[in-house]
Amino acid sequence: MSGLKAERSLFSYPKFWAECYGPAPFLPTTRKEMEQLGWDSCDIIIVTGDAYVDHPSFGMAVIGRVLEAQGFRVGIIAQPDWSSKAPFMELGKPNLFFGVTAGNMDSMINRYTAEKRLRHDDAYTPGNEGGKRPDRAVIVYSQRCKEAYSDVPLVIGGIEASLRRIAHYDYWQEKVRRSIIFDAKADILIYGNAERPLVEVAHRLAAGETPEQIQDVRGTAVIRKTPLPEWRGSDSTAIDKIGKIDPIPNPYGADDVGCSKSEFAAAGIDLQAEAAKPIVVQPPRLKPYEKAYVKLPAFEQVSVNKPLYAHASRILHQETNPGCARALFQRHGDRYVWVNPPAYPLETEEMDHVFGLPYQRVPHPKYGNAKIPAYDMIKTSVNIMRGCFGGCSFCSITEHEGRIIQSRSQESILEEINQIRDKVPGFTGVISDLGGPTANMYGLRCKNKRAESTCRRLSCVYPTICEHMDTDHTPTIELYQNARQVKGIKKILIASGVRYDLAIEDPRYVKELVTHHVGGYLKIAPEHTENGPLSKMMKPGMGAYDKFKELFEQYSKEAGKKQYLIPYFISAHPGTTDEDMVNLALWLKSHDFKLDQVQNFYPSPMANATTIYHTEMNSLRNIKNNTETVAVPKGARQRRLHKAILRYHDPAGWPMIRDALRAMGKANLIGKAPHCLVPEEGRNERPKTTSKGQPALTKHTGFAQFKKANTKPRVGDNKNRKETFGKKRAKNA
Repeated sequence: MSGLKAERSLFSYPKFWAECYGPAPFLPTTRKEMEQLGWDSCDIIIVTGDAYVDHPSFGMAVIGRVLEAQGFRVGIIAQPDWSSKAPFMELGKPNLFFGVTAGNMDSMINRYTAEKRLRHDDAYTPGNEGGKRPDRAVIVYSQRCKEAYSDVPLVIGGIEASLRRIAHYDYWQEKVRRSIIFDAKADILIYGNAERPLVEVAHRLAAGETPEQIQDVRGTAVIRKTPLPEWRGSDSTAIDKIGKIDPIPNPYGADDVGCSKSEFAAAGIDLQAEAAKPIVVQPPRLKPYEKAYVKLPAFEQVSVNKPLYAHASRILHQETNPGCARALFQRHGDRYVWVNPPAYPLETEEMDHVFGLPYQRVPHPKYGNAKIPAYDMIKTSVNIMRGCFGGCSFCSITEHEGRIIQSRSQESILEEINQIRDKVPGFTGVISDLGGPTANMYGLRCKNKRAESTCRRLSCVYPTICEHMDTDHTPTIELYQNARQVKGIKKILIASGVRYDLAIEDPRYVKELVTHHVGGYLKIAPEHTENGPLSKMMKPGMGAYDKFKELFEQYSKEAGKKQYLIPYFISAHPGTTDEDMVNLALWLKSHDFKLDQVQNFYPSPMANATTIYHTEMNSLRNIKNNTETVAVPKGARQRRLHKAILRYHDPAGWPMIRDALRAMGKANLIGKAPHCLVPEEGRNERPKTTSKGQPALTKHTGFAQFKKANTKPRVGDNKNRKETFGKKRAKNA
């Protein structure tokens, strides 16, 4: 066994007594719906910041249906008015607990752009209407739940809570905030994929345990005064010194070592006498990571000390492998947040069961004909796997879902395609995506099970692909081929991101993808061309992109198709200098790429790149006194500049780019020559002036601007103008 398997299956628990009610057509959202189901109360109520869509791509639907399959009566309060406690009492008092989530997205990222401007739309809301969820939704919803029923246990989860489980840098307030479990006043925080820990918590609460007794569940965090009993701790408050930790056992095996009888005799040991002694059975020795925890620097320390913050972040990211992760223990004032090791990933059979639950695959009927853009985007797509071993520093998938790939069976996926064909209104025969966090990690795992359960590497593909990582894309190729054969399916598109450095390891996959599953354009994400930012992103160099592009064009030509590869890049990422951005723009121009949609780096909580952004230290390496200082584009002006350089073809950014190029000593890149990035200043860009060099008054020039530009006293100001005009009238008379 690999060490990544849970002791019991997700669906092995005895069903709760309310199983007799059976599955609901839709999980109820009102008292009237509860009455129609014959319920007098809900056992569990889920509060979410998203509209309720009964689809396996919406987290609240998955959690609700999984709990329902355990026999619990589950109600949903979707996008409640948070101005009072009344909407949180709509379904009455839950018998077991409130489950609170911000929804599929972090509420702050959902509500604000990377430049901290308020968004006026929300893809998870009917009519794409913004403002239907509060800032820091988990905290606000939790407060209202406590106001409604103060004695009901409160469990928080979803990506917003998951990425704030310890002290974390908050981009919007530009400071380090404490673990969200303290601000939400929650009893239990569930991080990562919630099915396994939440089912255990629900059954233990149903059995009469209190939250104070449920402190050891994997994948949860709780507030404590002391570590769990019988757990061994190591202090990591010294920079780059986690503490004395026994070495991890050799995952690839070791030779047995023994002693001969002559060696015992030489040592004066009588083997016969020793054999006559009673045998004392010693308890098995714990592995170094079993019942062990790491004491992180306190919130009060990391909030003011950037090296300690970088150090704590580095430790957290090392403790993410369920097979060998230790618990984390971090002080906040006179209390501690205790973060249990991650939950074990779901097995294929468990994944199939989760995705095979009776989802209606449509929004709740209460929304009528209102469009929910997020649903329209995914209604004909199929999630085939979870997790990502890419480890990109700017991405939160690894921190949330983990590096272990959890794949559904091919039979389960094909059955869902059949359901889409039969159930989704207006289905045209096109599956919009077969994917997940990535398109081409389906079925891929570490080939050495012992290594998989003890490895602490942040990425299995950076700086090079690990020799133990399986890169055989046969499972994905066969899935694509069989999916195309499903009756009524005209086209299978792949919209999830293709990890191209992995794809080129198996050209058969590239051929299958390009020949049958590209709708004219394929987006991939090199993210940058320069080694500086790429090393902080943990992304491969452009050599892998060039190889993929070569294969893409070769197989497109063989298929007789005109198809285009669209690269995606990030501007203002930590590690990026102004010169790096100029070099990227020159690469784009040389390849005739003109990007319209450009994303500035968005520092999401707990991501490695966010730590680099905040500390300006390379937390991907050991934190030492001489730790590398990283160039970090900060401030509105520099971030706008990097975005403008990436969109070098847009005249709106030319003045800013010219100023930057001159300051960098690269004025030779301004002009009409092929090597130039932007043209010289055009006549229409220069402010118009009079023959004396003063700004000219035009229909586009306001009087205030004209007056400000001509501040010297002269005949013609208001007072002199009146006097002069009066004298002229008298003279003429």
